[in-house]
Amino acid sequence: MMTSRNEVIKRAEAYFDSGEFLSDLARLIAIPTESQKPSQKHQLMRYLTQEVQPLLEQLGFEVRIFENPVSTGGPFLVAERIEDPDLPTILTYGHGDVVRGQAGSWRDDLDPFVLKEDGERVYGRGTADNKCQHLINLKALECLLQDKEKLGFNCKVIIETSEETGSAGLLEFFEDHQDLLSADVLIASDGPRLQADTPTVFTGVRGAQTFTLQVKLREGANHSGNWGGLLADPAIILAHAISSIVDERGQIHIPAWRPDSLTPEIRESLKGLPVGDARGPEISKDWGEKGLTPAERAYGWNSFAVLALKSGVPEAPVNAIDGVAFATCQLRFVVGTDPDNIIPALREHLDAYGFKDVEIQQDERCYFKASRLSTKDPWVQMTVASLERTSGKKVHLLPNLAGSLPNECFADTLGLPTVWVPHSYAGCSQHAPNEHILKPVARDALRNMAALFWDISENGAPV
Repeated sequence: MMTSRNEVIKRAEAYFDSGEFLSDLARLIAIPTESQKPSQKHQLMRYLTQEVQPLLEQLGFEVRIFENPVSTGGPFLVAERIEDPDLPTILTYGHGDVVRGQAGSWRDDLDPFVLKEDGERVYGRGTADNKCQHLINLKALECLLQDKEKLGFNCKVIIETSEETGSAGLLEFFEDHQDLLSADVLIASDGPRLQADTPTVFTGVRGAQTFTLQVKLREGANHSGNWGGLLADPAIILAHAISSIVDERGQIHIPAWRPDSLTPEIRESLKGLPVGDARGPEISKDWGEKGLTPAERAYGWNSFAVLALKSGVPEAPVNAIDGVAFATCQLRFVVGTDPDNIIPALREHLDAYGFKDVEIQQDERCYFKASRLSTKDPWVQMTVASLERTSGKKVHLLPNLAGSLPNECFADTLGLPTVWVPHSYAGCSQHAPNEHILKPVARDALRNMAALFWDISENGAPV
């Protein structure tokens, strides 16, 4: 029987140091769960049945797999271990799908689906997002069970396989299975730490709305000498339309896109928090909303981005004025922005500035909505205290992540306090070639999560 908190931490360290963790991760990475490729849909079920289900069943969980209520989405795995209905219940989450592997674009001909160690880095598609992260949490539970034989709390697990396509069907599944997924708190992992060597906790996310702006004036292209100065240029019209949305440093001009939720309390919670990472790109000095700190711009404000922009054939330009131009754009938004008014406000703005020829093609819905839990919530405070005790460092505590994930399904549909403890770092090349994790971060995360679960087992739910 376990005699101390340190025993479970040592077990987590031994699991990593033995090489077992990387061996387990290598098997997960080897399954090409590219949810953006319909041809790989069978790999999503394979991941759940071949890897996740056996792991959880060995830990005494009852496992069920469900088809997605949305035909384009992948399956769900739900597992539960109920030790006593009177004990608190923790729900944890992960996603087994990944973005496209982008084979051929990785350094040194790395295979995205073959785990490769190089110093402190471990390469592979899904290492950072999200296979490594949910593996850490499940193995931390295993470390607790190996020593204590009981968790001391109830635990439920949901693994989805469509997060990289906007979590198709997740909301509908949650609405249909609220009793099955009922819990006292969500404790899960996704996204990056603010700095690689320091634990981070966040309680919500920014939302994301993607849309396309298009100017289509005519079919085909026309000679720029014969027709230049006579034909309206869609690319120029589109460029001016975009410049009406934001100024030269990216400050947003549309009033409805400027949030009112950067309160003194939120500003105080963001005070002193680092932004960026030494291993990542250098932050632009004169970019974003004036008068805000970098942390306030990233976590307390909205940002507009042009993800793709095209007219003509950029890789082989010719002397012709194309009849069409388009740009794929995105608004990342915090709580305090009405998601249902994002596109109507944009339409009103473009019309007011005379850009009636600019069409807006909206995604069917926001990929993810904005959400936020008070950082003073007891579950948040308990988690922070546990991580600080284990790591010996002051945790970076955020009201919300700068990125997006389906937190609203847990916070709004299930009504849970949401506590996220990310196990990646900002320079991990998430969604890009050369995706990787850092060994020191993974080892530290295993220690932290094993101790956190021990604390909950010993102390129960926070008052």
